[in-house]
Formats: sequence, structure tokens, C-alpha cells
Amino acid sequence: MIVRDKFFIDGSWTSPSTATTIDVIDPATEQVTGVVPAGSAQDIDGAVQAANRAYPGWAATDAGVRADFLGAIADGIEARKDEIAALITSEVGTPITFSENVHVGSTITYFRDSEKALRDFNFEEQYNASTLIRKEPVGVVGAITPWNYPLVQVAAKLAPALATGCTVVLKPSEVAPLCIFVLAEIIQEVGLPAGVFNLVTGYGPEAGEPMATHPLVNLLSFTGSTGAGTRVAALGAADVKRVTLELGGKSASVVLPDADLSAAVAATVADCYSNSGQTCCAHTRLVVPRDRLSEVESLAVAAAESFTVGSPTDRSTQIGPVVSEIQLERVRAHISKAIDDGAVLLTGGAGRPDGTEHGYFVRPTVFSGITTSMPIAQEEVFGPVLVILAYDSVQEAIDIANDSSYGLGGAVWSTNHDSAVDVARSIRTGQVSINGSKATPDVPFGGFKKSGIGREGGVYAFEEFLEIKAIY
Repeated sequence: MIVRDKFFIDGSWTSPSTATTIDVIDPATEQVTGVVPAGSAQDIDGAVQAANRAYPGWAATDAGVRADFLGAIADGIEARKDEIAALITSEVGTPITFSENVHVGSTITYFRDSEKALRDFNFEEQYNASTLIRKEPVGVVGAITPWNYPLVQVAAKLAPALATGCTVVLKPSEVAPLCIFVLAEIIQEVGLPAGVFNLVTGYGPEAGEPMATHPLVNLLSFTGSTGAGTRVAALGAADVKRVTLELGGKSASVVLPDADLSAAVAATVADCYSNSGQTCCAHTRLVVPRDRLSEVESLAVAAAESFTVGSPTDRSTQIGPVVSEIQLERVRAHISKAIDDGAVLLTGGAGRPDGTEHGYFVRPTVFSGITTSMPIAQEEVFGPVLVILAYDSVQEAIDIANDSSYGLGGAVWSTNHDSAVDVARSIRTGQVSINGSKATPDVPFGGFKKSGIGREGGVYAFEEFLEIKAIY
């Protein structure tokens, strides 16, 4: 049992204003693994006031010094990577190898990339003979982050915010907050000035909304569901705050007629099931030529049934549980609804996977016989559930990919690079992978349509935390 009973505010560990606590549940065992305090508007106000006091000094700090701090934070995470990975596995349920390589590894990369970008970044440039363009930090950032990538999503906001000279108040998801306390310890150890980073845990209505409406918060950076994101944006709009949103997705993997079918199907299934399907940009729609549908179905079933479901602490496990009982019931409801709607269940289903007696486990599932009007083809499931849609022409494949209110991720598979790029250009989404290529954390990440506003990653993230001033 891990007990955290204080917030990190103004450079020190501070007692909360209330005695209310939040249990953190291990999704593999359904047992309480930790306890954190539930913050209130009073706690948020204290954190925001601290960030506001710290802002002038941090904004004026030399960029090279800020870069040194980012590198030191990365070093601190590296030194405690095994401990952090184990914490993430216990609170999110991801297999330990995934926690080590992705959850922790990508977090370190975000800090290192921001450090590198900062050392080469120009905050002032001469626009013409009479005009100087200056980029200044936006001010106090209120960051609200999700449970599915609890530390990665913090790094994606915190690293560029600190790099650009902003101060930060962070409210992580109450579902998976334990790893963030280790980050706060590291930040304290490296000597980041008091108030530059502040941590308050709590529920959305009691802590998140007071942050969104606080008059001293200049920018809200939110990652989570589209519904929650629209609420945050509405609250921020009342005070004309800048808002960046990284929201949901229903990404399509488009397999062109000349593609390597085996590679495309195997990679799409793996991408869909990564992190137990709890990835906003996961390729959850497999769009394939109709005349190869039966072959695709066989390949998808074989791939799905090859995945090992089990304890996330076992290094042979490929799929752990989903994060909570609420999420488990949500995924099961989507599966049952799809069956009722006439979707063809090829493998998986709503029942408990073999060999699991407890924990929030979901069978790796594949559906075919899907039409774009079905909810399973439109709504974000956030579980290991893949749907297969068939097309008769490449234009129809593009239309299917674009038939979504989301636009976050996507993929195109073809042996002809130019054809793949042409299709990728036609898909209205923030990023498209070709033939399984993987983006690095410095590549811009964000969505079209209801998948969000703004970009994360590298210098593109810097721009979100900067104001533009013209001096002429």
C-alpha cells in the first residue's frame, strides 16, 4: 500500500485542505494499491498562486539553464525507471515490458527532446528592417492529464511548458496518479525553483474545474475524452483562456489492394491492442479490399488469438487488464451492442478471457460485417476491439476513413510509396503512418475535428505555450 498524503506546492510537500482521499486500484487484482489526497478549489488556488509568483523569475531564466533542468529531470527519471514502471503497471495494468519501454521510455524522450530543441530555439528574430518578433511564455499553465499514459502525457505538456518559461499546475487523473508523485520528488531533487511545478490530485469537478476557471491560469492543456474536453474548453472560454485539447480517436488503417496483407493486418491488430486498446490514436478500424475480406478475417483472427492475456507483471504477457471496472463494463457494453446491431464476431467477445479469475480483463476481439453507421465503427471503445470494414474502390476506402467525427491517427499500407502518400494526404487526420512507420516524440501530434486543438511534440509543442509579440 502506497500512501501519499500531501501535494507538491511551491517547492514543498503541503497538507491538503480536506481529509478526503482517493483509492488507487490495481486493475489486475482489483485491490487497493495506493491512496492519494482529493484536492479542492482551495488547494488549486494555492498551487496557482504559487505558479503565478514563480512565473516572472522562471520566464526570465536563461534558456540554457532551463534546458539543464530538463536534462536533469530526464536523468532523474532514468535513475528510477524500474520503480516508475512498476508503479504504472500497478495502477494502469499495462504489461511491465510496455511500462518500461513506452510509458517510461517515451517520458524520458520527451524531456530530452525538449532540452535539445530549447538549446536551438530562437525566442526573438528580426522580421524586417523595422520589426522584431518576440516569443514569450504564455504564463501559468493548468495541465489536466489522463490515466491511459499517465506519465507520458504529463511529459508531453510539462517539458515544453518548462522549456518555454511557463510555470505549471498539474492535476493528473485520479485513476493513475502514483507515478506522478515520483516525478514531483525528482523535480524537487533537481532543485527546480519553488512554484515552477505544482501537483494537486483530485476529481474533475472539485479540482479540475476550479483550475479551468481560475483567473490566474493563462492556458489550459487537457488530454482526455472529447466530452470532458468540451467542458474544459467551455469553462476556459468564459475567461478567454488559451486552450489546447488532445482528445479521442477512431483511427483507420487503410490497406490498399497492392499491400502486403499479412504485414498490414498483423501490425494493425498489434496497434489496436497496444496498452489494452487504451490509446487515443489506436488503429481500431481496419479498412480492406472487399475481394480480400475473407483472407483478412482469417489473418486478423490468427493475430488476435496469438496475443497472451494475463498478469501485467509477467514478462510474457502482451495484453493486461483495462484500467477499471467502469472501463471494463463500458468495453463489454460496446461489444454486446455491436453483436445486437448485426456485427459478425470473429473472435473474442464480452466474456472473461480464459485463465483470468479476477481483474478487469477483456478478450482480444475482432468484428467484421461492419457498416460505417454502426456505433462500433464510430465510437471510441478504448479496449482491445478491432472492426473490419470492406471497400470496393480506393476512393471508398478514403471516404470510410474520413467518415468519423474524429481525426487523430491513421495508417496506409501499400507497396507503392507514392500511392500511399496520396491516400495519406486525403485522410483528414493529424498523423498518418505508412507501412508501419513509427513517429518519434518530436513529431507534431494532435488531431483534426473532434480529436482536438493544438499539437504536442518537439518545437511544435513550444508554439502552444508561447505568445507572439511584434515590436516595431
